[in-house]
Amino acid sequence: MKSILPVILAGGSGTRLWPLSRALYPKQLISLVDRRTMLQNTILRVEGLEHSVKPMVVCNDEYRFMVAEQLRQIDITADAIILEPVGRNTAPALAVAALWALEKGDDPVLLILPADHHIQFADQFQRVVKDGFAYAQAGRLITFGIVPEKPETGYGYIKMGAALDGGSQDASAVAIAAFVEKPDLETAKQYVDSKAYCWNSGIFMFQASQVLGALETFVPDIVTACRQAIQKGKSDLDFFRLDKAAFSACPSDSIDYAVMEKTDCGGMLPLAAGWNDLGSWEALWQVGEKDDLDNVVKGDVVLHDVEDSYLHAEHRLIAAVGLKDHIVVETADAVMISPRDRVQDVKGLVDQLKKKNREETRTHKRLFRPWGTVDQLVGGARFQVNRITVKPGGVLSLQKHFNRSEHWIVVRGSALVTRGAEQFVLKEDSSTYISSGIAHRLENPGKIPLELIEVQTGGYIGEDDITRLEDLYGRHRE
Repeated sequence: MKSILPVILAGGSGTRLWPLSRALYPKQLISLVDRRTMLQNTILRVEGLEHSVKPMVVCNDEYRFMVAEQLRQIDITADAIILEPVGRNTAPALAVAALWALEKGDDPVLLILPADHHIQFADQFQRVVKDGFAYAQAGRLITFGIVPEKPETGYGYIKMGAALDGGSQDASAVAIAAFVEKPDLETAKQYVDSKAYCWNSGIFMFQASQVLGALETFVPDIVTACRQAIQKGKSDLDFFRLDKAAFSACPSDSIDYAVMEKTDCGGMLPLAAGWNDLGSWEALWQVGEKDDLDNVVKGDVVLHDVEDSYLHAEHRLIAAVGLKDHIVVETADAVMISPRDRVQDVKGLVDQLKKKNREETRTHKRLFRPWGTVDQLVGGARFQVNRITVKPGGVLSLQKHFNRSEHWIVVRGSALVTRGAEQFVLKEDSSTYISSGIAHRLENPGKIPLELIEVQTGGYIGEDDITRLEDLYGRHRE
């Protein structure tokens, strides 16, 4: 019996969920529906699935420590965390996954799962996956089509063909008659009324050797580039880095275009398990728990005469009067307001901000590091104030700055400080001063998180004014 290797695709930026989702902190790493992040829920969704083994995660370099930390929080050890130096769509990512699995001497069935999907009924999802497992072992390249609940113009569709042998009574695969691009509303209504179409979910299941053979047949240049990227790649702590030059030379293509539209071995399993890709604020309103006036509320929110709206407060009170069918999202550095029927235009808003090189499109005021977090509290000419949290056992790099000095004040826990040739411990309500040009390091030797206030002063306080002398995490910059 083959094993099932879950392959979690954790790239992408989710710009339609700005300002919560950003380039360096995308929606798959955020808690949107419950206390767990979408990445964590995706992995836990296959927990207990028969024949399933440790998952593989494919993500980019900038997310690597957040991905590793989120796996640690749910006690999951990955088979591999593979880092893509650049995005090249799903076909290269799946070629890498298949090559990696086959190099280990196994030929598992790959279960391809985007990390940013919400599925309400995990038990039903697993039942359909079991059917997919049987078809995949028989040589089929299976995709999962979502049984549509309403006309939707934001998804591609798959037209169902004749039934295929080999499934259970409740979930039989069908041949793929056609892949269809995102339709207009009238066409979408026709698709749904015909009951002959499903939404294209981007979830797949196939044997590693089978999909690799199809890739070699239809897009051999992708396989060649991915094979070289693995051969020239290198391990780095808990990660494997694909070679940048080789992977950058790889053509960008989706598995749909590269293989599924061309193969004679394809099949689709209809899936009705409360699926939503949470691709917009409207989608979050749809799946959210609503009050008596059909509002979905997150955080510190006070409402008067508000209905059918979604309000999300991260740092401050939102007080709203007289709204109907609106989205209001507040973060530490941005507030986004939109009618519910205009949320697809948020991407255009982000595009405008990118043209202006606004930092709000890239990152939040909270920065995630392998050792903890940095909250940027306030800044101005020649100063920046941060709240630094170092997890137990966390160690910052041994570093120095040429243009700024730093004042550290411990407010919780204890800090082991290296300052030049000195090393000493700071307890709560104690402080120290690090002048520019002095090598220094901060460590948390305790069992509780270390919290301190850092005041940076100097002529230049940019994040690139860091010279690392030693670093446990192999970073060149913070």
